[in-house]
Amino acid sequence: MPKILVINDDGIKSPGILILKKELEHLGEVDVVAPENERSGIGKAVSSSLVKVKKVTLADGSEAYAITGTPADAYMLAVHKILRKPPDLLVAGINLGPNLGIDDFFTSGTLGAAIEAAIHGVPAIAVSYCVEKFIEGQDKASLVNMEILGLTAKIAAKTAEYILKNGMPFDVDIISINVPEKLSSLGFEATTFSYRGYLDLFVKRGEGYIIDRWVLADYPDDVKGTDIYAVKKRKRVSITPIKLRFIHNTEGLRNLIDFLYSNFRQS
Repeated sequence: MPKILVINDDGIKSPGILILKKELEHLGEVDVVAPENERSGIGKAVSSSLVKVKKVTLADGSEAYAITGTPADAYMLAVHKILRKPPDLLVAGINLGPNLGIDDFFTSGTLGAAIEAAIHGVPAIAVSYCVEKFIEGQDKASLVNMEILGLTAKIAAKTAEYILKNGMPFDVDIISINVPEKLSSLGFEATTFSYRGYLDLFVKRGEGYIIDRWVLADYPDDVKGTDIYAVKKRKRVSITPIKLRFIHNTEGLRNLIDFLYSNFRQS
């Protein structure tokens, strides 16, 4: 049976991880390794301090592993210390909040787990439930529409089924799925990242500032074809293909290299 690894950044007790696991179980053997507590906004960071691992029992009675580290730690520890082999597929989520645009690519712990898997050649899906609004003082899990969260899990599972049968699409390392909280209809759009950065996320708290929400309203509007446009304006499911290859314009450095040679030859 295929081995599917599930990781999130909202913590092992998040409702997103349990409902996702349930939908994936008919596809293969599902293992859950996730941070003990929420690690949103940590990106692909790995820990330089001690990371502890413990077995826990999920609400459905199954065993999982909770770690004190990051989502990327969870992938590395799962492969090398806990399960001791790579999975056939990594599914990260369900994130309770959007993962849209280039800023989230570098910031999201959910995407961080997917990036770590993709770097090691494992197909990866990141799936997010795009919360519309924030109510101050209310836990974000309590804001979730369970019907839409369930639909999000089903979309992730169908995507996983396709990948396990057909492999990843050509030239794609990660598939990022964003499901609007308020769907206009069940429509799907192939999208690109928005390359517009965050709006002002910080709010005043005491003597400093804190990011206390991550909702759709915090993202700038963008043009048709981008993930933000599909989710925020069209209220449709955004499917974004990601390839982990940066552009290295070495030819563009020719003049700089010549300049450095000329200066250091003189010295």
